[in-house]
Amino acid sequence: MLRWLIGGGREPQGLAEKSPLQTIGEEQTQNPYTELLVLKAHHDIVRFLVQLDDYRFASAGDDGIVVVWNAQTGEKLLELNGHTQKITAIITLPSLEACEEKNQLILTASADRTVIISLNPEPSEIAMVTKGPVWDCDTGRQVQKVSCFQSTVKCLAVLRRLDVWLSGGNDLCMWNRKLDLLCKTSHLSDTGISALIEIPKNCVVAAVGKELIIFRLVAPTEGSLGWDILEVKRLLDHQDNILSLVNVNDLSFVTGSHVGELIIWDILDWTVQACEHNFWDPSPQLDTQQEIKLCQKPNDVSIHHFTWDEENIFVAVGRGLYVYNLQMKRVIACQKTAHDSSVLHVAKLPNRQLISCSEDGSVRIWELREKQQLAAEPVPTGFFNMWGFGRVNKQASHPVKKQQENAILFSLELIGDLIGHSSSVEMFLYFEDHGLVTCSADHLIILWKNGERESGLRSLKLFQKLEENGDLYLAV
Repeated sequence: MLRWLIGGGREPQGLAEKSPLQTIGEEQTQNPYTELLVLKAHHDIVRFLVQLDDYRFASAGDDGIVVVWNAQTGEKLLELNGHTQKITAIITLPSLEACEEKNQLILTASADRTVIISLNPEPSEIAMVTKGPVWDCDTGRQVQKVSCFQSTVKCLAVLRRLDVWLSGGNDLCMWNRKLDLLCKTSHLSDTGISALIEIPKNCVVAAVGKELIIFRLVAPTEGSLGWDILEVKRLLDHQDNILSLVNVNDLSFVTGSHVGELIIWDILDWTVQACEHNFWDPSPQLDTQQEIKLCQKPNDVSIHHFTWDEENIFVAVGRGLYVYNLQMKRVIACQKTAHDSSVLHVAKLPNRQLISCSEDGSVRIWELREKQQLAAEPVPTGFFNMWGFGRVNKQASHPVKKQQENAILFSLELIGDLIGHSSSVEMFLYFEDHGLVTCSADHLIILWKNGERESGLRSLKLFQKLEENGDLYLAV
């Protein structure tokens, strides 16, 4: 296993003078990931990682193949072929408890306008599935393909309760696990559906450009022979294309747009619970003498991804990270320049830690710490004041109570900087027992390991081996 010796190693290039980007030295005492394994199997950008179980994951990307890996050892277990162009979506379809076949299914969509469903058996069963016309003898996988799509499928969603799955492209299609098309909508948009989530009352939310469309899935009844998809409502609150759409709890779902609008929606009646999207306009409190900063590009405010816990939403906005408290309905912590380039993926870890990856090729570990303040520090105007339209008028007088209400309560402190990829890091997975997995435009996957844990495991294996060989003696 390779020892991580790269340290905090970016070339400064005057960043200390030109950018507020936090840096960290080689002595990263709170960073557990001191060892790495480089995994090579792909021949193009690796865009997707999906966890299969406690020790396996699958990777997919622009080369059109899916590779199944062992997260503990880094061993390549399987390679699934079938697509002729880049993979645009991947998801797992869990087996039914009542079904004799207990293995997961992997669904992949591609720019070749096909969806493939692949059986993912346990490694011990691979040798058993090499006979019969429905099996791919090269991979030991049962493969079925759907090729009737009129456009590229950009997203997939599994509705376990109804035992169906959905594909989103220029239209919305519903399928069963046998790949029978149950129903579909008419053509929705040339833009296509970019994201799908399930919400209560047999409904789903589809992001189509800057619109959200609520669909209800109607199951067969005595009066109707088949399924149906009904459009219920269109939500038009966003001003630009929606890039992110997730459920955050049983009460809410959240959307984020290209111009940085974040909207929290009621999951039952689809009304707006809270929104932050006025930072792209100057605050009315600013006068004409205040400086307008144009140092940031429009894509610096795009919301590419977010994650959540019971209390907060952790938002990747442009190059920054922000913590939005659901109860207070405001930002409680921010790191405006968390990376040199756009943040593409973020995840919450135990112990109040956060991990982010970026187009700049880095993976950074942050800790959310309570801020000790001598005076109230106000949150920037609007959502995050990402455009930085000006400095607050020094002569402006704000009530102390208002300052306290808007105070930044926590800080995001950099505790680890993982430098191993040579190009954009697209996303990552976190395994509690096996470390961190990252994928990149450099065609590589890196398995980051807890060095202290791995050293202990190697020592344990050595002692076990010595004991088995009779070479271990008790000292008197």
